[in-house]
Amino acid sequence: MSNAAREIVGKESVAELAVISLLCGGHMLIDDVPGTGKTLLAKTFASALSLDFKRVQCVPDMLPSDLVGVNFFDMKKSEFRFVKGPVFTNILLVDEINRAMPKTQSGLLECMEEHQVSVDGTTYKLEEPFMVIATQNPVETKGTFDLPEAQLDRFLVKTSMGYPSHEENVEILSRKLTPPSKNENASHVGADDIAAARAELASVYVHRDLLGYAASICEATRTGKDVVLGASPRAMIALVRVAQGFAAIAGRDFMLPDDIKKAAIPVLSHRIVFHNSFFHREDMGAKLIAHVLDTVAVPSEAIDFSHR
Repeated sequence: MSNAAREIVGKESVAELAVISLLCGGHMLIDDVPGTGKTLLAKTFASALSLDFKRVQCVPDMLPSDLVGVNFFDMKKSEFRFVKGPVFTNILLVDEINRAMPKTQSGLLECMEEHQVSVDGTTYKLEEPFMVIATQNPVETKGTFDLPEAQLDRFLVKTSMGYPSHEENVEILSRKLTPPSKNENASHVGADDIAAARAELASVYVHRDLLGYAASICEATRTGKDVVLGASPRAMIALVRVAQGFAAIAGRDFMLPDDIKKAAIPVLSHRIVFHNSFFHREDMGAKLIAHVLDTVAVPSEAIDFSHR
């Protein structure tokens, strides 16, 4: 996160979500208007890791094979050879994902869920860690295709950048007018560090009362009068895992109710389906989750961590 802060001004919370998504083995969707730094954040996050990174710019005529790869006949060797697509990487930036046709978007489903690719009956495993960071522009409709619910559900978290404050705007201008300098002391992490951090995150203790609290939140999202689909069991698991990530980043080996509250909107809001699709444009998912957090009772008794 410190490396990202050198390039991105005032977006520590988004960088924190990216780190947690990586450690949870999940994927991240950044939804915001042009020019707010979505692509820059993804590039900066990837460059801070000693991992392979690829970027795909989505366009309407893109095919699934442009993402996952294709078998072609090698005339010299008289045999078929598989040419790997850009998904064979550690960090994959899928820029403007909603410009790809649904058929192409579906090509990412197996990659994101199973961390593997199946082509012509042969399955190829993706190297760990594997993470998709996708961006989309919510205000443009020409030449775009809404992500289906099944695709949205594959993203562990969804967030936005938002416009910077006045002070942050001044800092952005100042940095752009200053010649770039190489930072020799920039820290880098590798696959082994990420594996160790994932094990540490998984060991964060979650009291049974907090499991009940997370379940109650997800159950409450299914009862709204305008709701078609609420949070699924997959979303419930994601909520607890991301909350564990917030606890680990805070330096704790146990989870608190505040961790669940902090994770609720980025994990759950994009998974809620309403009767009227207009609600999505009004960000009703986030409003529903905020209302649920206000109404669901928080575990009130002191939680005993001595029996972990």
